Amino acid sequence: MARLKLAVLISGRGSNLQALIEACRNPAYPAEIVLVLTSEPDAPGLERAKAAKIPTRVVDHHDFSDRPAFETALTAEIEAAGATLVCLAGFMRLLGGEFVRRWRDRLINIHPSLLPAFKGLHTHERALEAGVRVAGCTVHFVREETDHGPIIVQAAVPVHPGDDAATLAARVLVQEHVIYPLAVRLIAEGRVKIVAERVVVAGAGAPTGALVNPAFEL
Repeated sequence: MARLKLAVLISGRGSNLQALIEACRNPAYPAEIVLVLTSEPDAPGLERAKAAKIPTRVVDHHDFSDRPAFETALTAEIEAAGATLVCLAGFMRLLGGEFVRRWRDRLINIHPSLLPAFKGLHTHERALEAGVRVAGCTVHFVREETDHGPIIVQAAVPVHPGDDAATLAARVLVQEHVIYPLAVRLIAEGRVKIVAERVVVAGAGAPTGALVNPAFEL
């Protein structure tokens, strides 16, 4: 079976890109990265792609008069690379409705919260301010509303006493690197279907037990 071709869009250091690179190094993994694309010429994640010998392109939004023109250029690069699934991995430009509709059900994102909670920025600070006992991360299909769309995979982690945004973010990031390659695998294997804007994963169950926080012995 042909491997699913991925375009990964980044803006920063590319740690989730690296997780996908590592997954794709396994010949049995059903996907491959054919393009790493950014709007930031100095994005550190470009070096990760170059080290892995993955083609890179920079489409600088400053070079375009408006967002539709910029996004048309993004689409042209993605299509030229032959990618059929677009993975947002810390891509910090808001994408317009035309782009999202063009790639509907072929555009996924990872967000560092248990959506629909804490959409947008500063998720970890807001989670701590809210006093939640459990945080986490989500991979979802992208829709026009920010950080909204059918949820594919989530991972939950406990909030520890004394956590700050940095320590919580580090704990969540470990799980981001687990669930993004998992979500791509499920899609590539044809196990993901969207039914009434909810994801159904063929052959998947749910874990037993529960994460209870705070933890103590009675």
